[in-house]
Amino acid sequence: MRDAIGEAAGKIWHYLDANGEASVTKLTSETGLGKNEVQRAIGWLLKEDKLNIQTVGRAETISLKK
Repeated sequence: MRDAIGEAAGKIWHYLDANGEASVTKLTSETGLGKNEVQRAIGWLLKEDKLNIQTVGRAETISLKK
């Protein structure tokens, strides 16, 4: 399970690096990962202090820290 989450985190990181900020919904549809996989990967990347999460109204966007 740990390896799968790490691989998903890598996919998310590479997607955000290439495309910029995105919502969880967009990350799920664009990467082909399931919603649970995306959520776990976001948690992994947050723990490593690699992400920013911004909330505007009800919309949340995820981006890489620079």
